[in-house]
Amino acid sequence: MKNSGTRMFITGITLIAALGGLLFGFDVAVISGIITPVKAQYMLTSSQEGWFVSCALLGCIAGVAVSGTLSDRIGRKKVLALAACLFLISATGFAFASSYTLLICFRLLAGMGVGVASNISPLYISELAPASRRGRLVISYQLAITIGILLAYCSNLAIQRYALTAAADQDGWIHRLFVTEYWRGMFFVGVIPAAAFFLLLAIVPESPRWLAGKGRTDEARSILEKINGATTAATELQAIIAAATLQSGGGLRELLRPPLRHLLIMACVLTAFSQFSGINAVIYYGPTIMKASGIVATDTLFYQVLLGAANMLFTFIAIWKVDSLGRRPLYLAGSLCAAVTLALAGACFLFNIGGWVMLLPVTGFLLFFAFSLGPLKFVIATEIFPTSVRSLALSVCILVMWISDWLLNLLFPILREGIGVAATFFIFAGCCLFSFFYARKHLFETKGKSLEDITIEENIIHP
Repeated sequence: MKNSGTRMFITGITLIAALGGLLFGFDVAVISGIITPVKAQYMLTSSQEGWFVSCALLGCIAGVAVSGTLSDRIGRKKVLALAACLFLISATGFAFASSYTLLICFRLLAGMGVGVASNISPLYISELAPASRRGRLVISYQLAITIGILLAYCSNLAIQRYALTAAADQDGWIHRLFVTEYWRGMFFVGVIPAAAFFLLLAIVPESPRWLAGKGRTDEARSILEKINGATTAATELQAIIAAATLQSGGGLRELLRPPLRHLLIMACVLTAFSQFSGINAVIYYGPTIMKASGIVATDTLFYQVLLGAANMLFTFIAIWKVDSLGRRPLYLAGSLCAAVTLALAGACFLFNIGGWVMLLPVTGFLLFFAFSLGPLKFVIATEIFPTSVRSLALSVCILVMWISDWLLNLLFPILREGIGVAATFFIFAGCCLFSFFYARKHLFETKGKSLEDITIEENIIHP
């Protein structure tokens, strides 16, 4: 009974923290249904449209930049609450904004929320999770992102179809939100998970590792006992305190010295090439790609729902196997198979093989990405660094992720028009192949080990 209660306690905490990932996915994906009606209503130029879509990235960068240091000072839980507030304010403000300028302001706030959540949510989950379940619990954050993406696609589709069939002779703010200017309602839906996230954070504990680092050992012990039981908690707390005394004060200077510098380079390379695999090109430009193959001619929002559902379902494979098979085998198998499926998709474009034959390698790529390149970058980055620099190191990795994502979205249309879709997919396949060989040389296994054991065994800190 006690073990069952402990598992429920950990699962509940993880689900609440993972709401940050759901809001991350929702805010990133919801814009796909908003661009066209906003452009028409405000008569945006191409440069204004580009700024409207991309300005959230600046907010992401700002959120990532401040969240790591802030969480070290005031705690993980309070910074998660800040992210929830940013999501809540931006969703409400965007829905009722009266000008293009205000839309940009609330897009920036939404981006800041995404940046904070993308950094602190996986960090918080990793620091609370028991070693035996840490992999699957951290990957639940990636699963929440895919659920958020799917939720955005489904709500966009439902609101669009409702707006097309609703009576046009009504008035009121609800009619305006969901019919006459239905793009406002698409963003306003985000208020529901944002409010739930903010309210539920009141019942989650602070990270025991952050508490121990601040000398609040009694509070840390109490939380660890709820997670692991009294005996294991006592042992783990001693290891946390011992590791803390062996670490220097943290900061960028420590992070850039060996051996942490080598770990940071590895984590950043794996993170960057996760994005360079072309995942967001497949997600964002999937309808365009499939139209070119002759599969989809209309209703791109419906097609996005299918892609989002596949991406979400395949993530369960990582949750199922990450703590039994391990991080390294999953990453190597997934990156190699992703390279093969992307090469096959490129061959289909090269030889003009369309229809459902084209859909098979694209879906296969989503499958292999969803259990390797996608979720494991979060698991790896939250495990391999000592507590003194963990939040800062994760901030750097997440910043690399957003910059890589920006470069991919900037370059994909250029590559598509310049060298063709086939050659572009071959480049993506090459990036996945590079990830395979790089991980085979540098990535070490961490399954089943406590965060403190990892840092000692890999000679990151010395007992």
